[in-house]
Amino acid sequence: MRKPLAVKKTMPQVRILEISPEWAGQRLDNFLVRECKGVPKSHIYKAIRSGQVRVNKGRVKNEYRLQEGDVVRIPPMRMPDPEAAPRVPPAQFPVVFEDDYLLVINKPEGVAVHGGSGVSFGVIEQLRAARPEQKLLELGHRLDRDTSGLLIIAKRRRALVAIHDMFRDGQIEKFYQALVEGDWVNDRQHIKAPLLRWMTASGERRVRVDAEGRPSHTIVSLLQRYGQYSLLEAELKTGRTHQIRVHLAHAGFPIIGDDKYGSDAVRAQFAQWGFKRMFLHAARLRMRHPVTDQWLDFEAPLPQACTEILITLEKHR
Repeated sequence: MRKPLAVKKTMPQVRILEISPEWAGQRLDNFLVRECKGVPKSHIYKAIRSGQVRVNKGRVKNEYRLQEGDVVRIPPMRMPDPEAAPRVPPAQFPVVFEDDYLLVINKPEGVAVHGGSGVSFGVIEQLRAARPEQKLLELGHRLDRDTSGLLIIAKRRRALVAIHDMFRDGQIEKFYQALVEGDWVNDRQHIKAPLLRWMTASGERRVRVDAEGRPSHTIVSLLQRYGQYSLLEAELKTGRTHQIRVHLAHAGFPIIGDDKYGSDAVRAQFAQWGFKRMFLHAARLRMRHPVTDQWLDFEAPLPQACTEILITLEKHR
């Protein structure tokens, strides 16, 4: 009896790619993450540091921005077994705006914007699976997994680079709604407190107010009082990790349902009322279109769970 023939696996090969105008301006590490789907980022960064990755035959750093005509050498990298890779289920999300350059969606809470840190896939991977004909879909910015609301996705490299520059330069106005514990006093208040990222002993990422942190600025306006709770609007003037959550907690008004910086007892009370999420919603974005320069004003209404808990609070008050 003949033994079944072993299937030969194709060995990874060196790839030489020339950068087209569509990819000009992208960071080298981000370009490689997309080109080497499934390869751990740690392997990609190691290949850059060791000089296995070359641009125009020379060593470069991971933050190098690619230019049109650059020639990139990508070394052999062991790809995961396609049969073992988790399948990304395609998904569509409520579309607030779409044209040839941008896609703005209303992201539900509980969904990560991208895979990583124990999450196999997120919004961006699911959108790519649902839109295989789309050559490029990239996150213009990020939202926490438990934050709902407006999320900008770029459909062209030109738009992506411009959006990143606009966020960095504070040219995009971002407004969130948050329900907090406590009776907020001022109609409008500026919170300027530097934020520092740190890791817990278990490896969990956290942020705290610290003199050695990065400058951070949030403008908070009162929308409605509900007795011992307040509905606030928070305008981000900087975009630090967990900025609104930490600034409000630092001010003594933690967000309802925040499992990192909020009250466990209050979260349990709201869970009894049927509210089992964090009340933080990216409600409005105002910006100029990165390509056409026209003014855009996007809004996403509060999710049903949030509006229902406000009705409950009104009854209790």
